[in-house]
Amino acid sequence: MRKKQQKKIVEKPATLGDLLNAELVKELKDTKKELEMKEEQKKKAEEEKKREERRLKEKNKSFEELLNESDFNWKDFK
Repeated sequence: MRKKQQKKIVEKPATLGDLLNAELVKELKDTKKELEMKEEQKKKAEEEKKREERRLKEKNKSFEELLNESDFNWKDFK
């Protein structure tokens, strides 16, 4: 009987959490959250930059470009 009990204990695999110090695990999770937050901020900044570039490009279009993009049939206004 004693061998069966020992065998059950040995069969359970050790997890990474069991092997690492709880404080180290907490520190790693905090670092992961911090990196995810930085990545999110970077994406938002990039989107804002692209949005501003599109706005400036639209603002600086020539009259010809605006006329060509227009849906109106300008011949009807002659």
